[in-house]
Amino acid sequence: MIIVPVKEGESIDRVLKKFKRKFEKTGVVKELRNRQKYTKPSVIKREQKLKAIYVQQLRDNLD
Repeated sequence: MIIVPVKEGESIDRVLKKFKRKFEKTGVVKELRNRQKYTKPSVIKREQKLKAIYVQQLRDNLD
């Protein structure tokens, strides 16, 4: 359960923004989307490998 402390005089918009940020960090929506379809383990590994290659290339270009 997500708990967001509300300070005295704090606007609802700010509290709602804090709640949304905390909710996004939990990864619930992302996990639900991933569970809607089955992805083969080999496809998952391939995507992770491609992402790692991409990130490595970005880091190499910065140096």
